[in-house]
Order: sequence, then structure tokens, then C-alpha cells
Amino acid sequence: MGRTKKMAEKIRALIEKPDQIRNMGIVAHIDHGKTTLSDNLLSNAGMISKDMAGKQLALDFHEDERERGITITVKTI
Repeated sequence: MGRTKKMAEKIRALIEKPDQIRNMGIVAHIDHGKTTLSDNLLSNAGMISKDMAGKQLALDFHEDERERGITITVKTI
């Protein structure tokens, strides 16, 4: 089973346990570490590798965001 399928199964199982779901928002000025914090939260949740935390830029998936080094649009994950 591939990594994507394993993650999908993990998320489906979590949906069955709403008491374990946490909703949060991260708001800060430009270059204050929102994307790095988000990567580290995803890493600790097991959704991205610990080696990629802070480098993967999971929230910056548009090409112009990666080129400019900033998150431009709101993301949910």
C-alpha cells in the first residue's frame, strides 16, 4: 500500500473520532513562520516526514508562492 493510501485511511479513521479533531487558525505578519509552523505541526501529526518539516512548504503549493517565498492564499489542511 502506498503512502497516499495509508494517509487517506488514517484520515478516514480520524473522521470517526471527532473528539480527536482540532481546528485552529494561524495568523501572523509576513515572514513570521506560519508556513514553517504548519509544516512542523503536519510533521508531528505524521502527515509529512520530520526531515521535510520546514522545507516542504505544504501550504505553498502554487508556483508563484514558491517563487516568491510567501503564502498568498488561505489554505485548509
